[in-house]
Amino acid sequence: MPAFERAPVTTPDDEAWPSARVAADPAAVRRLKLQRRLALLHPKFWLPFTVLLVALGFAWNAAAEQWPYLLPPLGDVAQVLTEQPGYFAENAGMTLLEAVLGLLIGFVAATSLAVLVSESPLARRAFMPFAVVLNVTPLVAIAPVLVVAFGFGMTPKLVLTSLICFFPILINTSVGLRAVSRQTLQVFASMDASRWEVLRHVRIPGALPYVFAALQIVFPLSVIGAVVAELSASGSASGLGTTITVASSMNRMATVWAAIFVLAVMGALMLLVVTWLEKKVLFWREPDEW
Repeated sequence: MPAFERAPVTTPDDEAWPSARVAADPAAVRRLKLQRRLALLHPKFWLPFTVLLVALGFAWNAAAEQWPYLLPPLGDVAQVLTEQPGYFAENAGMTLLEAVLGLLIGFVAATSLAVLVSESPLARRAFMPFAVVLNVTPLVAIAPVLVVAFGFGMTPKLVLTSLICFFPILINTSVGLRAVSRQTLQVFASMDASRWEVLRHVRIPGALPYVFAALQIVFPLSVIGAVVAELSASGSASGLGTTITVASSMNRMATVWAAIFVLAVMGALMLLVVTWLEKKVLFWREPDEW
């Protein structure tokens, strides 16, 4: 069967369709990207966030004076981070490893099941109710069972993290695989396309925006899942969840908040990574869609 190529965008009136005109002109696309990068340097972009961040810092220190047992001064948190960078880096690396591996396991399982339920109504009726039940089950409650089943190593944490990431990927991917217009399917049927060819050339490319929408949720969520697993699955020797548990038991609140700060930065960086990957993989989308 011949390869399917995207037809060039042509419109009768470029003024009425500026996005199509920009998408068809590589130079215009580059200019638009440059304008957006320069816009990031404009004060109207970064000044509101900076002012809010400074205001929150003053509010934090004011609250720390009232509740020193709960909120340490920001200076103490920064001091802990600067005095023990290796300690936090080592534990952050373990949590990140658990998050990435758990996310990878959940992604492979969820996308495989999504393809199955999108191609088979029988499989959809059989598996989706179990997926819904799994989603509403408090996974923290089964963490001790996982420890009994798999021991005190990394395995129970990977299982719990992958389960937390599983449902959003499954739902978004299955919806994206089935979000194909009837007209498109009729065109491929008229060309005598097989189900594999329809899946490869239509369903999977059409589902990619849905997949990346799910990844924007589960990338930071995988960090939360790894920490929850470290907090709930006893026997952890390292990881930021373990750091929080040990520090809170010793009333070292500056260390607790330093670990929380590292987790927040880690989640934000993972979100930036998946956003960058989305733009690289879905390069065929029009600039206005970003």
